Amino acid sequence: MKTVALVALARPTFDLVCAQANFDSARSLLTELGATVVGPTDLVMTVDDVAAVTLPAADLHILFMASFSDASPAVELLGKVKGPILGWSMREPGEVGERLKLNSMCGVNLAAHALMNVGQSIRHIHGNADEPQVRAAIKDALAGKLPEPSAPANITGELGSEADAQKAFDWMKGKKIGAVGEAPVGFTPCVYDADQIRSLFGLDIRQITIDDAFGKISEVSEEARDLAYANAVAAQPSLASVNVGEAKKVYGVEVALDKWREDELLDAIAIRCWPEFPTDMGACICSSLGRLADRGTVTTCERDVLGAVTMMMCEALGSDENYLVDIVDLDASQGLVRLWHCGSAATKLAADPKNATQSIHCNRKLGVAGNFPLKTGPVTLFRIDRDVDPSNRTGLRMVVSRGESIPAPNHFQGNTATVITQPDAAALVNGIVTGGYPHHLVISWIDVRPGIRQMAKMLGIPLTEW
Repeated sequence: MKTVALVALARPTFDLVCAQANFDSARSLLTELGATVVGPTDLVMTVDDVAAVTLPAADLHILFMASFSDASPAVELLGKVKGPILGWSMREPGEVGERLKLNSMCGVNLAAHALMNVGQSIRHIHGNADEPQVRAAIKDALAGKLPEPSAPANITGELGSEADAQKAFDWMKGKKIGAVGEAPVGFTPCVYDADQIRSLFGLDIRQITIDDAFGKISEVSEEARDLAYANAVAAQPSLASVNVGEAKKVYGVEVALDKWREDELLDAIAIRCWPEFPTDMGACICSSLGRLADRGTVTTCERDVLGAVTMMMCEALGSDENYLVDIVDLDASQGLVRLWHCGSAATKLAADPKNATQSIHCNRKLGVAGNFPLKTGPVTLFRIDRDVDPSNRTGLRMVVSRGESIPAPNHFQGNTATVITQPDAAALVNGIVTGGYPHHLVISWIDVRPGIRQMAKMLGIPLTEW
């Protein structure tokens, strides 16, 4: 009989009723298939929960992503066990237009990146316990046959010209990224090396603390804040339905960040948008980032500096506005994924910019976050990431793919793009997760792949293209 260590991670801001029900179903399936299940019997959500876990010896370790979680519990509990780890993500429940209740797939993606950073490996199953293919995959895993770490076939394409790539490097050189706060705990893709970024891309990072940022916000006059709020309402009248006190806080942040941008000549801002803003200030600042982006400043949440570098590289190659997204949903039968983030998209990226609704944050229930689908058309998916391969002298790697954003309702509250991927969608997701790539990808509506290929070649950065 196989002994399985089952660790279920979750976060209280997601749907814990659904998360618990999925966890119960997973345990039941494992037991039904003859496994001896060990490990915590409750959802692991806090530092104290992690400290209370002692995992006995097991033949198989399963990381069950009951809802989204940062990656620190996965690393703490599973980073040093015998791998590979089997990551298991859940389908998203709920109706079209509701909040993202679990964000399970993104959680597995983030955990995979962090686990790879500590030398662990991961395999992936996506789907609920009552699905035949999931049951078969679990049965195989119990018999010692884990899912393959497969990915789409690598492709090569036309190289952009060296001259155009050099123009892109010249455009980037000397530009500045403002970084606010530290990376959220367990968000390894948001860790960066300023010297590395300066050496390869010519970009300068200006780092300040969260306390510094709050100090700048406190200096915003009531008059300036009220004017910013009035301008935001005029641009998107739906904002009038959001709590005024919360909204004015958000647009005070917009004023403060815009002044910092002006004073420091910043071209991008990567900001630690939680937990301090919702917990200490009582508002979610997504919409302020969207408004700055509408005026030409690259913005990223979760202090994702390399995400900002990725966006700037796309812009240097002619992409115009782009956005940082998670892969949150997979419909393998339709060959599509849903790309999402919680509402910081520029309104010019909306499917209908005149109706780029402003609302409350999907989980925190605080204003202000955008709530609209992203525009349609061919898209490029791209990411620059740190590389743990010691033979890679640059310390970075790149991954790029292609798809088509199709007309669809805003599937999840926030900003969603429904994308039919050029490679097989399930293989793409599996490649991202088992390859330990970041949970944040950049979606661009211009095909900048020729330029990416040439810039990667000139820098000596390994490029995976699917």
